[in-house]
Amino acid sequence: MGEFDYIVVGGGSAGCVLANRLSADPNNRVLLLEAGGRDNYIWIKVPVGYLHCIGNPRTDWCYTTQPERHLGGRALGYPRGRVLGGCSSINGMIYMRGQAADYEGWRQAGNPGWGWDDVLPLFKRAEDHFGGTDRFHGSGGEIRVERQRLRWDILEAFRAACLEQGIPASADFNTGDNNGAGFFEVTQRRGWRWSAADAFLKPVRSRANLKVETGALVDRVVFEHGRAVAVDYTLGGAIRSARARGEVVLAAGAIGSPAILERSGLGDAARLSALGIVPLLDRPEVGGNLQDHLQLRCAWRVSGVSTLNQRAATLFGKALIGLEYMLRRSGPMAMAPSQLGVFTGSDPHYATPNLEYHVQPLSLEAFGGALDPFPAFTASVCNLRPESRGSTHIAGADPALAPEIRPNYLSTEEDLRVAAQAIRLTRAIVTRPALARFTPEELRPGIGFQSEEDLRQAAGMIGTTIFHPVGTAAMGRVVDPRLKVRGVDSLRVIDASVMPTITSGNTNAPTMMIAEKGAEMLLEDARR
Repeated sequence: MGEFDYIVVGGGSAGCVLANRLSADPNNRVLLLEAGGRDNYIWIKVPVGYLHCIGNPRTDWCYTTQPERHLGGRALGYPRGRVLGGCSSINGMIYMRGQAADYEGWRQAGNPGWGWDDVLPLFKRAEDHFGGTDRFHGSGGEIRVERQRLRWDILEAFRAACLEQGIPASADFNTGDNNGAGFFEVTQRRGWRWSAADAFLKPVRSRANLKVETGALVDRVVFEHGRAVAVDYTLGGAIRSARARGEVVLAAGAIGSPAILERSGLGDAARLSALGIVPLLDRPEVGGNLQDHLQLRCAWRVSGVSTLNQRAATLFGKALIGLEYMLRRSGPMAMAPSQLGVFTGSDPHYATPNLEYHVQPLSLEAFGGALDPFPAFTASVCNLRPESRGSTHIAGADPALAPEIRPNYLSTEEDLRVAAQAIRLTRAIVTRPALARFTPEELRPGIGFQSEEDLRQAAGMIGTTIFHPVGTAAMGRVVDPRLKVRGVDSLRVIDASVMPTITSGNTNAPTMMIAEKGAEMLLEDARR
């Protein structure tokens, strides 16, 4: 494939940002390698189409975790985007930066340049916020951020119940303090999904110095004298190699990037040797430190109020939903998976909210299943800063083999305690007058779970991933604060895997910010 100044592995949320920023200088020759295909599938564009993209091998790696001991031995589906735009093409579209304290924690842990005041300008630079430019938001950037285009009485009632519970209202979750109840803002443009590919890649695809290869499954990074010099990959059944005269950048995500590092000989030496891979560096930290948000999907049946369960129950209802979207780009087809958000503490000793709610005007047994045949709502709640740590490792040298993913949810006493508190708090909110008038009847986990032991057991029964894996090539463990892989030259990881600790909210916006900062550092170092 010739020689490039930068080879970016992964065309997802981070990779699209990197391809844009690195190729802005016409003197830089940039290669972007994406294992998935083009994002020309209609269900990527329609917001509710995530239902057709998650679990679909056209757009999703369709990973599965190993059986989780604390979830009753269940193995969970673990979606990861396998298409241009990556997870931003199949995710819930929620634009959420997290809390200022998250980034201050990164900085204070020995990662200079990653504090809130350092990263806020990067968030603003890439943003095109519906409200325009102010202290916390930017306009004219690539990522369009809009209000959702729908309204549900049941969600308004849940928000009112939160106020009655003592949780304040929030008009903006992205100021560094996301405490309160309000409606999520989303990465959409006029009722269509606005992915990282839409925002960053498509406007620059015609640049002569940017080459984009889809269907390119990367095997490994090639090293000479401790320096990354090439990437080997397969395309159309043929083995190919591309040379890097500058740097190789892994942007394949929290599951993909550590897998490539391990296949390249960077990982636990004994593990790699057992798989027939010659170790280059003994780095047992690679693939460890996996963190994710476990959502507890609590649900209630209601009466006297409309929910999606009824609206989508008949062919006529579905036709009306489709017509509303065709005419106005609004209604249920414009919905993000979750509309109402709530951030609060599970108990008073937390300085910042440690719980996030994703509240939905619908209910179902499991993601992708049929809606319940009666009006209901779901209040999913997750521990924003779990103590549990898991891992992801390759199962063999073949890049087509699925990795072994072990999130290890609910494996600490504190995580179990917070889970039980979260269910109790959710029940307290539902008993407030604003919701009590709809005579809510608990469906999941069920009123039979009352004691501390019961609630901990219930959390393992109803808990599932909310698709936020991070930390598997973390700053301070695998990469340094400039995102250079320790122990080798000319190789960086720039994606969600470098987060030392998970952010207190949804992780897509922070991932794009990391790529923004990573591109800055790459270009700065090239000028030295």
